[in-house]
Amino acid sequence: MEPTGTILFASVGVTGFGFDVFSVAVPPTSEDAVVPDAKKLDERRHTDGVSVNFNAQFADDAGDAVAFVSERTGAASLFLSKPGPERPEPLPAAEGSLFHDRPTVRGGRVYFVSAHENPDQPFRSWAAVYTARLLGGDGEGKAVERVTPRGVVDMSPAVSASGDLVAVASYGDRPWAFDFRVLETEVAVFRAADPARRVVVAGRGGWPVWHGERTLFFHRVADDGWWSVFRVDVSPETLEPAGIERRVTPPGVHCFTPAAAGCRWIAVATRRKGRAQRHIELFDLETERFSPLTELLNPDIHHYNPFFSASGTRLGYHRFRGVDAPGDTVIPYLQPVRSPVSSIRMLRVNGTFPSFSPDASHIAVNGDFFATPGIMVLRSDGTRRWTISKEPGLFYTTWSPTERGVVFTSAGPIFETPKATVRIARVEFDPSELTDDRKEVTAATVRALTRPEAGNDAFPAVSPCGQWLAFRSGRTGHKNLYVIDTAEGEERGGAVRRLTEGEWIDTMPSWSPDGSLIAFSSNRHDPENPAVFSIYLVRPDGSGLRRVYVAGPEGSAEADKERINHVCFSPDSQWLLFTANFGGVMAEPVSGPNQFQPYGDLYVCRLDGSGLRRLTCNAYENGTPAWGPLSAGLGVEALSLGAPAGEDPMGQFDEPLWLTCDV
Repeated sequence: MEPTGTILFASVGVTGFGFDVFSVAVPPTSEDAVVPDAKKLDERRHTDGVSVNFNAQFADDAGDAVAFVSERTGAASLFLSKPGPERPEPLPAAEGSLFHDRPTVRGGRVYFVSAHENPDQPFRSWAAVYTARLLGGDGEGKAVERVTPRGVVDMSPAVSASGDLVAVASYGDRPWAFDFRVLETEVAVFRAADPARRVVVAGRGGWPVWHGERTLFFHRVADDGWWSVFRVDVSPETLEPAGIERRVTPPGVHCFTPAAAGCRWIAVATRRKGRAQRHIELFDLETERFSPLTELLNPDIHHYNPFFSASGTRLGYHRFRGVDAPGDTVIPYLQPVRSPVSSIRMLRVNGTFPSFSPDASHIAVNGDFFATPGIMVLRSDGTRRWTISKEPGLFYTTWSPTERGVVFTSAGPIFETPKATVRIARVEFDPSELTDDRKEVTAATVRALTRPEAGNDAFPAVSPCGQWLAFRSGRTGHKNLYVIDTAEGEERGGAVRRLTEGEWIDTMPSWSPDGSLIAFSSNRHDPENPAVFSIYLVRPDGSGLRRVYVAGPEGSAEADKERINHVCFSPDSQWLLFTANFGGVMAEPVSGPNQFQPYGDLYVCRLDGSGLRRLTCNAYENGTPAWGPLSAGLGVEALSLGAPAGEDPMGQFDEPLWLTCDV
């Protein structure tokens, strides 16, 4: 039987990106001019402000037309935008794919990354390069062709101006090495007419770009710790390196995602000491001097991933479109996302740790842990939201199935040691206050159920009968699972019953809707390794403990590499939903805003680990899911008929937190 229902989940930051594609005029080359005249940059917007639009390239034969990636279809899809009022038109792409990236149009063909083919092995990225003939050209209607050899992982394709040569950042046929900050990819080159014959021209590097037909620029972290652009020349006859790699950009400034044209400039995205924003700068290959560009126009906005027009006269990038720009201006409370399983509806929530009310008419969510309200409730059609508790620092909500207006949460810092003070809290509010003329509930109470000296108590999961609460506690110095009474709790003398015990981490419990099992994540099979977690099941009385093997059978190397968290049950108690690292990394993380774990995607499997299905496939961290009935969220599609209900802080997101200038 197919898994069925409505799945809520969060993605780090993406709903707030508000990206559009822009370009500026490239200033004339001058020996003396290091700072161009901002008035002559002539910034233009190429995309329409709908959804999130990014990672673009100028189409080689269409003037100011740009090929770009957009989330407007509920997944990363490819579009072509031409000057004028017309809407962007879809580009040929892989049917059914949830992930596309880096489209390049050359000679009537489009090259791109897709992730629609399952490698049938865990811990391998699904990213590969494909090509398709543009509509109206020779071979119209021809199916998408895979350029990347089977078993090989490729990202960040670059096509030479002639369309004859392709360069990629590649893992080759190696499995994912669990790197997600600095990817250990190599730069490989092949002819478009003979993709099977590949030559590695740089053993370590990413984001290649052609300068003519003989030179490649790419980025990597240099030995001194600075992201820098390197250069390698390629023999057009053999495709072998014609000389040694050379560092182009100097230490002291991070330079990445290069772009090149047939001139003395290259463009790079930079991060400099004392500057929080990422900006696009020109680097003169002859004088070895930088010239600022985007900082002259929008100094307080991040700019990403430059690209040149074929003539080299315009330079593109993507950035936050601005609060007053035409287009989408609010972050929707709920956002429909394309599902690969027809019986599952998927909704991205603006918040963290969502949970359904017993009748699925409402959804509770937490804020961002630091500034936004700790608990909010929204209608499951996404049209209204109310603040229940303004107090930040609350995380992980679960509704009482038997008491109206009662949810449970964790109060305190997240991701802390076993002895840090985090408490299980009971939150009571009046559901009759959830009316259209209110924005918040005025009389909600937050009452702690566990003692402050007990340590790190978090991740409450309520039993279907509503009487018991399973939670994670560090009160013994190790994080294990316990059970308390939902009404009295420990603070009013209620007994605390231990469910699991050991010198490891047991965490994030979830009670099955039929009451027979509790699922949780644990590293008890490898207690010395805090980076591996697997699914375990136990009966509420502590008996019948067993591990669910998902990535591979017991004793296999694959099983020992699982990192599975946020597990919960389907409404019929027959399936498990969780976040896992099985699919690896889909794109180079340095090319986008911060993602804590860009390998995190949602999966489902049966209780015995069989029937594994991947539900999300993108370059973001997806997690904190909840699974409700299919009827939940009825009417969400109607939001597309008008402006969605949401909040304003679009454009507020972080650079990768690991990208530091203190090197």
